[in-house]
Amino acid sequence: MMKNKICDYTNTNRHPDIRELTLANGISYPSDEELIMLILGRGTKGNPIGFLSDKVISVINSSNENDLIKKLTELPGMGSSKALSVAAALELGRRRRGYLHSVIRHPKDILQYVRQYSLEPAEHFITITTNGAHEILSTKVVSVGTVNKALIHPREVFADAVAEHASGIICCHNHPCNQCYPSDADIESTRQLQKASQILGISFLDHLIVTRDSYFSFLEHDMLKPSSSGE
Repeated sequence: MMKNKICDYTNTNRHPDIRELTLANGISYPSDEELIMLILGRGTKGNPIGFLSDKVISVINSSNENDLIKKLTELPGMGSSKALSVAAALELGRRRRGYLHSVIRHPKDILQYVRQYSLEPAEHFITITTNGAHEILSTKVVSVGTVNKALIHPREVFADAVAEHASGIICCHNHPCNQCYPSDADIESTRQLQKASQILGISFLDHLIVTRDSYFSFLEHDMLKPSSSGE
C-alpha cells in the first residue's frame, strides 16, 4: 500500500529519515518503496535511491520468480549484488510466510515450520495459532531462555490466540541438549497451559518438543486431557 509520507530522495543518495522512523515505529511502517531503500542502502550517481527503489518495485510487480534477478540487474545502478539482496529478501519473506493457511492434520505437519529452532543453542518457546479448520494463522516466538529452560507465562502464550480469535493453539519448544523426551517442568507447564486454554475456550491441540534428530508430541503420547471445547 502506498503511503503519503514517503520522503523525496530523488536528488540525493542520503535518506536520513526512514531508518529512524522505522526504528521508532516498527518494520511495518515503511512503504514498499521505503523497504527497498532500506535493502539497497544507497543509490548511485545519476540513479538516486528514491528513483531506483521505484524502478525496483516496478520490476518486482512485473516479474516472475525465474526472471526477477535478470530483470533487476538490467536496471541502471543495480548490479548483481543489489539484485541478489532484493531477491534474497523476497525469498526469505516468502519462506517465512509460506505457512499461512497451511492445514495441520497431524503433529508431523507442523515440523517443517519449526524445525529451524532445533538448531538454536537456547530454548525457544513457539506458539502456532489456528482457525476452526486447523489452518495456521500465525507463529510467534514467545520466549527465548537458556540451554535447558524457557520461561513462559500463559498470558504471553495465549496473547496472539486471543487477539486473532483463534480456535486452536499448538505449542512447541526445542531441546538444545538433543534429548527429545519432556522434563517434569515441560509436563507441568503443559498441564497449566491446557487449563488456561480451557478457560479461554481455545483448543490446546498439541505441545511438541523438537530436536535436531527427532520430535516428541504430547498428543501422540496421549499426554493431553480431552478438550472440553468440543473441537
